[in-house]
Amino acid sequence: MDQILHEVAFFLKQMMLTMVPFILAAQGTMLAGRTGVFNVATEGIMLTTASVGFIIAFQSNSILLGMVAAMLVGGLFGLVMAYMTTSLKLNQFVIGLAFFFLGTGISTLIPKLIFGVSLVQPVIPTLQNLPIPLLSKIPFLGDIFFNQNILVYVSVLVSLLLYYFLYRTSFGLEMRSVGENPKMADSLGINVFRQRYVAIIIGCMLIGLAGVYLPMVYTGTFTEQITKGRGWLASALCFFGGWRPLPILYGSLFFAGIEVLAYRVQIGTSAIPYQFLIMLPYVATIVVMVLTFKRSTTPKFLGSNYDREKRTL
Repeated sequence: MDQILHEVAFFLKQMMLTMVPFILAAQGTMLAGRTGVFNVATEGIMLTTASVGFIIAFQSNSILLGMVAAMLVGGLFGLVMAYMTTSLKLNQFVIGLAFFFLGTGISTLIPKLIFGVSLVQPVIPTLQNLPIPLLSKIPFLGDIFFNQNILVYVSVLVSLLLYYFLYRTSFGLEMRSVGENPKMADSLGINVFRQRYVAIIIGCMLIGLAGVYLPMVYTGTFTEQITKGRGWLASALCFFGGWRPLPILYGSLFFAGIEVLAYRVQIGTSAIPYQFLIMLPYVATIVVMVLTFKRSTTPKFLGSNYDREKRTL
């Protein structure tokens, strides 16, 4: 019995650790989507910020500076994306895919320019657990939920704050109205372009934090394609959660559980080909999307640019 409880506790703790990049990336994508901008560059932004954040952390010997650098780079991506899609009104999907390929290329190029090609990878210290006094001492649950690294707490807090912001504040209501009917919002005096700029930039900063989490917690070093498709899964999470913060939080736990299960099975047995186990999160994504597609709600203006000169949307 003790062994079973130990395995369950280990699984749940790893699931909490694994959910962070899903939460931050999906919430960042969701925030832009609430104003009608569908950011399909999430994977590329995560790759770039993972590499830049790792390099800054290694060079400065400061994890905090690495995280700040990653968020600033993510914000820069968001600023350029907002300018192209909102001010220039270029196609969101074309721009997003261009940013994805650009981010993938940058994440491969910059580490090679800085460190060269070597068999020995540079390594940084990973984030250590930050136990919450008293709560971390609760039997069984304390170590699982209250003895994690700081970004685990931050990701949950961000989800709760986004829920409060979007559904309990006037600015959040304005932001949601822009994604549903920007022409009506504009007629009521809401600055559609400002709302989109703010949402895209802050959303991309969250995506940047999701990217840098991977080398700072998972590996301690940067490797090519370190995200392993998590950016694309984050986009699927937005649809799964109906573009709402709390369902996205719950969905992130599910996706994290599938990922942890795949690795645990891979370690525990060789009877199942590891290629199949690596596919599990993506297979689960397809199944979940098929089951929830009809019930999923999306902002009505998602993926469309707003032009106030047009008579109709």
